[in-house]
Amino acid sequence: MNKKLGIAFAMLFLTVMIGTTGYHFLEGFSIFESLYLTVVTISTVGYGDYYARSTGGMVFTIFLIIAGVGTMFYTASLVAETIVEGRLRAIMGKGKLKRIIKRMKNHYIICGCGRIGFLICRELAAEKVPFVVIEKNPEVIQKIEDEGFLCCHGDSTSDKSLIEAGIKRAKGIVCVLPSDAENLYVILTAKELNPDVFVLSRSEEEQSEHRLLRAGADRVISPYTLGGMRMAMAILRPAMLDFIEITTRRQSLELRMAEVTVCDGSVVAGKTLEESEIRQNYGLIIVAVKKDSGKMVFNPAASYLIESGDKLIALGEDDNVMRFTKVCVG
Repeated sequence: MNKKLGIAFAMLFLTVMIGTTGYHFLEGFSIFESLYLTVVTISTVGYGDYYARSTGGMVFTIFLIIAGVGTMFYTASLVAETIVEGRLRAIMGKGKLKRIIKRMKNHYIICGCGRIGFLICRELAAEKVPFVVIEKNPEVIQKIEDEGFLCCHGDSTSDKSLIEAGIKRAKGIVCVLPSDAENLYVILTAKELNPDVFVLSRSEEEQSEHRLLRAGADRVISPYTLGGMRMAMAILRPAMLDFIEITTRRQSLELRMAEVTVCDGSVVAGKTLEESEIRQNYGLIIVAVKKDSGKMVFNPAASYLIESGDKLIALGEDDNVMRFTKVCVG
C-alpha cells in the first residue's frame, strides 16, 4: 500500500508540473497562475477566472483533465483507503488482542518495558513462556509490537490495566517500573486483585527492599546490587564468574543449569538420587533441591529421597536437561 501511495503521489506531482509548464508556455500565464489553473482543473473545481484561450491550450486542457483528474481521484482514494484500513486494523487488532488475553491463564505480566523489562520479555519469549506487557509510552509500545509481544496500552498502576492484562488468572507479575513508589503501588494492587499471584519486583534504592517485601513482593532484586557483585567477582573470582555465566547463559551449548520440577507420577518421584540414576542416564549433576516449603538442600547425598513437588537444580548439557525434564513431568 505504501509503495502504491508513493507512486500515486509521484504521478500527481508530475501531472501538476506538466500542467504548470504547459499553461506557462502555451497561454503565457505566470508560473503561479499556471499552477493555480492546473490545480483547479485537475481538482474539477474550475472557477473560470483563468482558462485556456488558444486552441493549443484547449487541447492541452483536454488531455490534462483526462490524465490529471484520474490521477487526482486515484491518489485521493488511496489516501482514504490507507486511513480507513489503518483505523480498521487498529480496531480489529485491539479486539483480537483482548480475546487472546482473555483466554490466557498462568501467564506473567510485565509492568514497564524499559531496558530491563525488554530483556525479561526476550528471555520469556525465547523460553516460550506466555506473558503480557503493560506499557503507556507510545514509542515503547511500537517497539514491543514490532517484536511481536502482547501489549496492553495503559498505566500499570491502574486497576483497569491489570485486570485487562488478566491479573486474576496470572501466575506472576514482574514490576520493573522506573521508581520504587510505582512498583510498591503495583504490588499492593496486584495482591489485592489476586492474593496468590507471584510478585517479582525491581528495587532502585537499597532501603526500599524491605518495604516492597512487606507490601507483598515474593522476591525483590536490585540490578545495581547484582551488577556490582558480578563486577567485583570478575576481579576477585574470575573463574567462578566464568562458570556462572556459562551455566546461566541461555544460548550456552556447553553447560546449562536448570530448575526441574518433579511432578506427580514422575518415574523419579519416591526414589533416592542413587536409585534414579540421573547421573548415569542423563549425565546431570543435582547441585541442589528446593522443597515445597522453600527450604534449600545443597549438594544432596545419594540417599536423598526425591519427592513430588521438589525442584531439582540440575547441571549438564542442554539436550540432557530437556530429556530429564520430560521424565520429571511424568
